[in-house]
Amino acid sequence: QVQVVESGGGLVQAGGSLRLSCTASGLTFDDHAMGWFRQASGKEREGVSCINWRGGATYTDSVKGRFTISRDNAKNTLYLQMNGLKPEDTAMYYCAAKREDYCSGSWSRSDEYNYWGQGTQVTVSS
Repeated sequence: QVQVVESGGGLVQAGGSLRLSCTASGLTFDDHAMGWFRQASGKEREGVSCINWRGGATYTDSVKGRFTISRDNAKNTLYLQMNGLKPEDTAMYYCAAKREDYCSGSWSRSDEYNYWGQGTQVTVSS
């Protein structure tokens, strides 16, 4: 049984930083590309970043230069370091795993991913 669990969310002031973590179990972690998504209240879920099994990453434009995705395959753990946070980054953040080990051109589509966590809330105050 696959389990994906996020942690690290919280309340932070604009300009601050947070580090999200995601631990996946019940799967061969390095056979899976991993993604971070977010969903703000009243908005659709959007892809934030994707990382392939070797660490190659891609980002949505709004977080480039501020967020860094990384993974530790030995620990089955995914990270999202978020710096320079803005109020518009406020959302529920989700971790997701896909059964392929690479990030495709459609990496930001939710239906690319097979396993999802329950989410962790990030709130950025102005």
